[in-house]
Amino acid sequence: MLRKLNQNELADADNKRMQSKRFWMVITYIVTVMLLCTLFLVSVNIGSLKVSFSELFSGLFVAYDSNVATIYDLRFPRIIISMLAGAAVAVSGVLFQAVLKNPLADPGIIGISSGAGLAAVCVTALAPSLYFFTPVVACVGGVIAFLLVYILSWKGGLSPLRIILTGIAVDALFTGLSSVVNSMSGGDRTGVASIVEGNITQKTWADVRTLLPYVFVGMLLALLSVRKCNLLALEDKTARSLGVNVNQTRIGISVIAVILASISTAVVGAISFLGLIVPHIGRLLVGSDHKKLIPFSALAGAVIFLLADTIGRTIARPYEVAAPVVMSVIGGPFFLVLLKRKHKEV
Repeated sequence: MLRKLNQNELADADNKRMQSKRFWMVITYIVTVMLLCTLFLVSVNIGSLKVSFSELFSGLFVAYDSNVATIYDLRFPRIIISMLAGAAVAVSGVLFQAVLKNPLADPGIIGISSGAGLAAVCVTALAPSLYFFTPVVACVGGVIAFLLVYILSWKGGLSPLRIILTGIAVDALFTGLSSVVNSMSGGDRTGVASIVEGNITQKTWADVRTLLPYVFVGMLLALLSVRKCNLLALEDKTARSLGVNVNQTRIGISVIAVILASISTAVVGAISFLGLIVPHIGRLLVGSDHKKLIPFSALAGAVIFLLADTIGRTIARPYEVAAPVVMSVIGGPFFLVLLKRKHKEV
């Protein structure tokens, strides 16, 4: 009898813990969405033109307003691109960490972003008529960079530290080559330099239309891969016993991660550390289940990169600091702390 009561008490305690986790997860999502909406409105009003929420809503949906029209044409594309790129890079980081089983994996650190950036820079500088296909070419560059890092890191297996060190070397190589192409092209700020330097000041609705479909497809594929990402967290033998082709799954998820990182780099430039920071924050707040982690990382990535862009627009006014530079300043110390913690395990 006592044993049965103890079992019931344990079951009740487990139910209460699950309900508490669900409650706080819902609160976390709500707070993140509210932060994104608030930051959106703040970012809209940074500049000489300022509008209230009611004026913004009226100007967008009710009657023409010249101030709102100006904000819509000049600020909205930049804000939307920041959110899309932030979400894509953050989810890319989640996928890379799942594939490599390495909490230090990040598309910027392991050279994916710089490989994609070099491909995008070459298209912009050498064949500007093919600008619409820049994201596709960038994806090819990202895949090449990923394969190069993977091959050079292999030595009877993959060591997390070797991947990071090889990625840093590949990243430096491709970043240097991008700078060379930028110099040879005369430093066209609206084209090549905007990718090299991560400058999104002059982005337009055309850039939004270029980025949006690729991000949508990549996000959809990432959401469809949540179960496989969870299975990759298991030992390879265990995953195989469940009928999973581990190598094929890793390749498939890696391609999705490369797509998300590359399309963002093609429009925004290389973003360092965002794909490293957001997954760690996500695991602390919503857990390691990719069914919850991937959607949260998309929201949190949009918040953090939009925040970085907003800080960059205000911290040195009337001048601007590029959002990727702000992310590097924030993410550098974070990476060093994680690297120090991981060093003992490698």
